[in-house]
Amino acid sequence: MLRTLTDHEQDQSEGLPVSNHSETPANRPLRVAIVGAGPAGVYAADILTKSSGVKDGDFQVSIDLFEAYPAPYGLIRYGVAPDHPRIKGIVNALHKVLDRGDIRFLGNVTYGRDLTLHDFRAFYDAVIFSTGAVKDADLDIPGINLQGSFGGADFVSWYDGHPDVPREWPLEARDIAVIGNGNVALDVARMLVKHPEELLTTEIPDNVYAGLKSSPVTDVHVFGRRGPAQVKFTPLELRELSHMDDVDIVLYPEDFEFDEASDEAIRTNNQVKTMVNTLTNWLVEEHAESENPSSRRLHLHFLHNPVEVLDDGTGKVGGIKFERMQLDGTGNAKGTGEYVEYPVQAVYRAIGYHGSALDELEYDAKRGVIPNEGGRVLDAEGNPVPGVYTTGWIKRGPVGLIGHTKGDALETIGFLLEDRLNLPAAKNPDPQAIIDLLEERGIEYTTWEGWNKLDAHEAGLGAAWTGPEELDHVVRERIKVVPREDMIRISRS
Repeated sequence: MLRTLTDHEQDQSEGLPVSNHSETPANRPLRVAIVGAGPAGVYAADILTKSSGVKDGDFQVSIDLFEAYPAPYGLIRYGVAPDHPRIKGIVNALHKVLDRGDIRFLGNVTYGRDLTLHDFRAFYDAVIFSTGAVKDADLDIPGINLQGSFGGADFVSWYDGHPDVPREWPLEARDIAVIGNGNVALDVARMLVKHPEELLTTEIPDNVYAGLKSSPVTDVHVFGRRGPAQVKFTPLELRELSHMDDVDIVLYPEDFEFDEASDEAIRTNNQVKTMVNTLTNWLVEEHAESENPSSRRLHLHFLHNPVEVLDDGTGKVGGIKFERMQLDGTGNAKGTGEYVEYPVQAVYRAIGYHGSALDELEYDAKRGVIPNEGGRVLDAEGNPVPGVYTTGWIKRGPVGLIGHTKGDALETIGFLLEDRLNLPAAKNPDPQAIIDLLEERGIEYTTWEGWNKLDAHEAGLGAAWTGPEELDHVVRERIKVVPREDMIRISRS
């Protein structure tokens, strides 16, 4: 059950600063906390500051954007492949919003540990949770927990230099299976098979480059349950595969099956048409049979449903078993009863992300979301919790692209503004009060000014980088700092 705001005396007993006067949000700036500084949180803050009531001078807002990591940007920093061509543009857009100075960033503050819902409701009129989804969705098949079986999200966190994951990754497999047909699956496969020298122009940390450099991989296989017309990745992600040096793309004619729904999608959806045309062109070109084969291969398989990860006899991954599928006329797939096995030494599941429960909030474990109606958080009885909202993946589930996240935020902010005059007023709306509380609790919070210091430091590491003679042509714009303690020290120096 959700905790209701305690009375004045309890605030005092817990050491919370308490205002000597009570103002309503109608006659002072509306105080809003946003928990999660990824795109969802930044977009919510931006939309709120640009709402018509604020622009027209009907009311003012005062927004604090909290983040568990010392740096902003969430999954854009820790969940997208570093060679993705759109990263820089998205980061630049988020940077412009936070650099305006009308949204206060407070990093290295963890909800449920450093601050509770009770804290937020004491200092803010409303709180918006935009914590996203960072864990791998489960794949419940035999053998999935064998040594050498990994979650794709965990691997992404490693190669993106997440401060809370181990610095090393066991890259020992020659043949690897990646399960999934979305953008994350392609990111994982591309990072596994791509020659790491090509990644030096990105911000990958040195430990990631060293790990990838030592990998013996020769073949990475990507498996999807349905056909080429039902893949979930985007044309941009697909085209990136063809830009890798010394990597052949291998496809299989028996996987190219199209039913009535597939044909309709190809006729009516330009994105599907583009991807199917790209894949069929690659199939015709027969990359794998070129006169000068590459040293590595990326295999794309369709109509494969994983049924078991096979043990090599020592508790490690030795292969993977699939049931061959066929389309049923609606674009969905059904089993054929035919089974195939592939010898691999590692398996990565990339079938989606799953949101995590948050203290003092209801949680839909099946969907991995906070129960809500249009962004209004619901309690155990299904009633809206006054002043508590959500947006992004923790609101709707881990589906969709950046554009959907903006739409989510717009909906949530719309309901918050509709509720504005009836929100439970903060007992202490002074912006300095939350800073005092963080300092009293010894929390080493970081700021936007601190992020600019860290940003400049990472750029300096890139400028100072020198590699072996054969790589002296490589220009590195930045190198990501990994240890949390270093990020905090640099930010707070």
